[in-house]
Amino acid sequence: MYASTVRGLLVRGMLAGLIAGLFAFAVAYAVGEPPVRGSIAVEEATAAKEAAPAAGHAAGHSGHGAAPAAAAEEEEELVSRPVQSTVGLATGVLVYGVALGGIASLAFSFVLGRVGGFSPRATAALTAAGAFTTVYFVPFLKYPAAPPAVGNPDTIGQRTTLFFLMILLSVLLGVGAIILGRRLAPPLGNWNATLAAGAGFVVATGLAFLVLPDNTDAVKPEFPAALLWEFRVASVSVQVVMWAVFGVVFGVLAQRLLAHRTDPAGTEATAPQPASALG
Repeated sequence: MYASTVRGLLVRGMLAGLIAGLFAFAVAYAVGEPPVRGSIAVEEATAAKEAAPAAGHAAGHSGHGAAPAAAAEEEEELVSRPVQSTVGLATGVLVYGVALGGIASLAFSFVLGRVGGFSPRATAALTAAGAFTTVYFVPFLKYPAAPPAVGNPDTIGQRTTLFFLMILLSVLLGVGAIILGRRLAPPLGNWNATLAAGAGFVVATGLAFLVLPDNTDAVKPEFPAALLWEFRVASVSVQVVMWAVFGVVFGVLAQRLLAHRTDPAGTEATAPQPASALG
């Protein structure tokens, strides 16, 4: 019975993640693509300025006014920008939504009934809020998103490693805060225990921020600040929409599934009726 329920929640979590991914794709395309195009245009303009003196120097040595053909030709893209901004973006966001939806549904299965007497809908909302905070927002505060083609390509491996390390630490600290809150609940009460666990999470996260190194070369100094701000706002907006839609959709699906679970006798358990409806 328990395994079938978890399997049902997993399927519904992936479905909710797919639906959330559709909404997130719409936001990413409408709000996120303009700053991406702008950052690519800035990078191309910078590259053209840097290439101009080199082209003139090469022309002077070759004895004619044109640079060698090999230097003038631009590297051909394997995937065009229109495909990247539509099919590629949709595929990436939808796969991301389905994967995180499945993981979040498993987390929901674990915390349901263990963090207070919340309904499945409320637990789904709390799970989505916790996932957004630990998986995205806290790492974002330490290592904010940067537009493509604006950082030092030689350090992309280091920057990626640091970002995923921050995600791992954030998730572990979030789990630790839940465990701490449960242990403090009997002597302090649920409200005080929640405040204490939340404060502990903030303090531990702050210490992690101090220990981990900063990204000093994530964005070039000459990159327009307004365009960078626009990109980061779009990045946060996509994640907010993703997790908000997931929390709502998965909450409804989980509530319906759990309201019709079968009890040990094999009969279906219905949702409790309000006192006024019982006469």
